[in-house]
Amino acid sequence: MPFVVCLNKRPGLCLAMCASVMFTMAGVHASVAATFIPDFDAATFDAGAAIDNPYFPLDPSYQTTVQASGIDEDGEAFFEESQLSFGGPGRVILGVQTTVQRDLAFEDGLLVEDTFDYYAQDTDGNVWYMGEDVINYIYDDDGNLIETNNSSAWIAGENGALPGWIMPAEIVVGFEYFQEVSPADAALDQAMIWATGLTVTSGGSVFEDVLAILETTSLDPEAREFKYYAPGVGLIRVEEGLDEAFGNPELIFERVDMSEVPIPASLPLLLGGLAGLAAVARARVRKNADAFSI
Repeated sequence: MPFVVCLNKRPGLCLAMCASVMFTMAGVHASVAATFIPDFDAATFDAGAAIDNPYFPLDPSYQTTVQASGIDEDGEAFFEESQLSFGGPGRVILGVQTTVQRDLAFEDGLLVEDTFDYYAQDTDGNVWYMGEDVINYIYDDDGNLIETNNSSAWIAGENGALPGWIMPAEIVVGFEYFQEVSPADAALDQAMIWATGLTVTSGGSVFEDVLAILETTSLDPEAREFKYYAPGVGLIRVEEGLDEAFGNPELIFERVDMSEVPIPASLPLLLGGLAGLAAVARARVRKNADAFSI
C-alpha cells in the first residue's frame, strides 16, 4: 500500500487523541467488479514532469509526518509514526521516469519499514502508482533486529502487475478505482472518493476543502481505512481499522510539524546497512493469484 503505516492493528484502543471527523456516510460499499482499472496504454507522460496534483503534491520541499499514540489492549503505551518525504528520481518503469516518495515507518522508536513508492503524473494530471520497493525490519521481544524481508513490494510490469492511480485528476464522489493491481504480489488496493469539501482538524491545524478517500482490498475484507488529503499539502490524517459502517477507527494518525519530529535512536544504525541491502536483489514471494481475477 501507499503510505505504509502498516502497523499492527490493536483492538480496544484507548487513543490519546480520538476526535473523529464527522460527515454523512453514503452507505456505498466498494465492489471489485465495479472498480475502474486505469488504462496505462492510453496515458501520456512528459519526461521529468513534476507531480503537482493539488491533493498529491510531491516536490523537493515535500515532507510530512503522521503520528498515532495510545494504550493497547494489554495496558501498554505505544507510539507510531510515518515520515514521508520527497526522494528524487526513481526507477524508470514501463518507460516512464518515476518520482520517489520515501516512507520511514516507526513503532516505539524502532524502524519497522523503509519504503520507496514510485509515482508519475500523466499529462491529464492523474498521479500513477507504479510500484514500491520495501524493506521490512523484524525484531525480537527485546528490540533486537533479527531479520529483514521485502513483503508487499511490487513493480508494474513485473509478475503481471499493472499500475494504478494514487490520485485521479478529476475528483468525483463515489468513483472507485484500483491503486495497485498485482495479484501475484498480494497487492490489490482499491480506493473510493468518499467525500470532498471537508473541514478537518489534524495535529492542531485546521484544513479546508479536504478530500476523504476510503481504501480497501479484496484480499482482506476487514481492512478499511480513510485517508484525508488537503489541497497543496497532501496527506493530513489516516483512520485505520474502520468497522463495517466505516466508523470507530482503531487507530488515528495525525499530521505534525516536521520541525517537531525527533530522529528515532534506531534510525542511524539501521540506515547504515541500507546500501548493502539495496544491492541485494529483491526476493519476491509469489502469491497464489487464482483467488482473484481482474
